[in-house]
Amino acid sequence: MKRVFLFGDRKKRANYAAALEAYGMEAVISLNAAEGEDCHGLLLPGGADLDPLLYGQQNQGSRGIDPELDRAELALARQFVESGRPVLGICRGLQVLNVAFGGSLVQDLPTAAAHCWEEPEGDKCHRVSAPRGSFLHRLYGEDFSVNSAHHQGAGQLAQGFLSSAQAEDGVIEGVEWPEKAVFAVQFHPERMTLSHRRQDTVDGGAIFRFFLGILEERGGI
Repeated sequence: MKRVFLFGDRKKRANYAAALEAYGMEAVISLNAAEGEDCHGLLLPGGADLDPLLYGQQNQGSRGIDPELDRAELALARQFVESGRPVLGICRGLQVLNVAFGGSLVQDLPTAAAHCWEEPEGDKCHRVSAPRGSFLHRLYGEDFSVNSAHHQGAGQLAQGFLSSAQAEDGVIEGVEWPEKAVFAVQFHPERMTLSHRRQDTVDGGAIFRFFLGILEERGGI
């Protein structure tokens, strides 16, 4: 069984662990980054904002910054990519990947109201479009609906990264670096599948099945 590492504690990563395990992977969750050394892949999950100093900006709306988490996830992203092991980023995870390899973020989207989680409805829902040839086009087609719970987004993409999907307002909703087996989405597929399956979005399970396929293609550690 392919082992996928997540940095953190299992309670906070429960939805991600459930999705990985339901689709045939083992979730290895720890605050000890060294436990990722014998894992086949990495999942960078959602969470609070990265420190904007990491991509050369002053704070202009970033919140919930956790420097220790930033350092750990950025280091893990680089380690897994350098060792040729696949990485899946979700929401903050997309942003971590972009910053790890030289990209930037938009700290507070002009259209954040259409994307951010709010009481009482929770996740927003909107349509995105995926360019032909992207991994999201292969999974879901040209136009489809996803959930949304973020107020930041990718700015300048890191070298080698390609946009895999965009919202109607131009916000990047997916990126990929196929040569390095790096794939990421700005939405939350773990909240669009299994017991969290929504009728107003596509099934997020396809992303976890896709990631398992990438892990199997890459073989050993």
